[in-house]
Amino acid sequence: MESIALWQGLTVCGIVSWIFISSCLNVTQKLRNLVQPWVSHHVITGTPIILQIQKYQHGFLDALFSGLSCVVSVPFYTAFLPLLFWSGHGKLARQMTLLMAFCDYSGNCIKDVVSAPRPSCPPVKRMTATKDEEENALEYGLPSSHTLNTICLSGYLLHYVLSNTQNQDASLKFAGFAIVCLIVCLTGLGRIYLGMHSVIDIIAGLAIGFAILAFWLSVHDYVDSFIVSGQNVMTFWVVLSFLLLFAYPTPELPTPSFEFHAAFTGVAFGIVAGVQQTYHQFHHEAVPHIFTPQLTIPAFFGRVLVGLPTILVVKYCSKALAKWILPVVSNTLGIPIKSTSYIPKLNGSVTGKKSEKNKPTGYAMKLFFFSSQDTFDVDTGIRFLQYSGLAWAVVDLVPSLFSYLRL
Repeated sequence: MESIALWQGLTVCGIVSWIFISSCLNVTQKLRNLVQPWVSHHVITGTPIILQIQKYQHGFLDALFSGLSCVVSVPFYTAFLPLLFWSGHGKLARQMTLLMAFCDYSGNCIKDVVSAPRPSCPPVKRMTATKDEEENALEYGLPSSHTLNTICLSGYLLHYVLSNTQNQDASLKFAGFAIVCLIVCLTGLGRIYLGMHSVIDIIAGLAIGFAILAFWLSVHDYVDSFIVSGQNVMTFWVVLSFLLLFAYPTPELPTPSFEFHAAFTGVAFGIVAGVQQTYHQFHHEAVPHIFTPQLTIPAFFGRVLVGLPTILVVKYCSKALAKWILPVVSNTLGIPIKSTSYIPKLNGSVTGKKSEKNKPTGYAMKLFFFSSQDTFDVDTGIRFLQYSGLAWAVVDLVPSLFSYLRL
């Protein structure tokens, strides 16, 4: 108990200390001044390579790489992970969810610290087939999030499968490793082909992805044990989520990266809250797994038909509830707020310009926002609670419905 409280306290103190040190020493700007010119130079000098690759443009390649970008994107994993929970693979699902949140936070922090441009368009042709890709194009370039996420999640999935497979045949391991390498290579090549990233962005994504994966493989068992049976789990995770929202670096210009981080931090919180409360009911290792007599394919499809509409309703209700509660709480506490998208009536004193959206103003100033800010964007809290509610429904509400409906 004492050791748990100690590392939790050290973690919180470490983050708070980093917030103050970064603010006082202006660490973000100093790192950006050091790294950004070098990265920007490589983005510019890498343009001929992109143009050379795009000379082989073909309808089949357009469809292949655009489809692959969707398959390895954050929205895909957001839709895929609930199915993994409902299929009985709870440990794999919660580990991949937390790893996804960690990758998203780390990658977006680095993007906004460096604030390096994407390849210039024109001369590079940028192909954005979906709305998600259009939003990604508004972010900074280095590192490539698609490459980073693909390495971490596919690598962890391979590790999990091999660790839980009785057949330890070398050919099986080689085939799995080859498939992961192929997916990663195609993902990196596709990001260049689509004009979304330079070679330097892909290299950075590979390097950072390998580092995060190696770190996660060394701590994932401890993290999972803490979530399912640890002490002070909810208190610690509330504080951690709050501090991470304030510890996010200030980009050179506003980007959607902070919005994505707030959403997936909410997802991680909702998963932890739900699993911690219902582990022994719905998420222990003895729950029925898909492709077994206890969970047949028809029963799994029944779960999907019940689960997906339910979490969408909860997401909508969570958003509506947060839009009502947060302004009331803020007004009660005397906190001046604004909303850049969710509550138009709060925009009276806001210019509405894109440049104001989610604009961080410095670590220490944000942490002590009561006396250091004129107005605060309530959209961050709404987004966090919205996705927290969705994730909680995935692991708590929906499994309860499955139990009631005998699914």
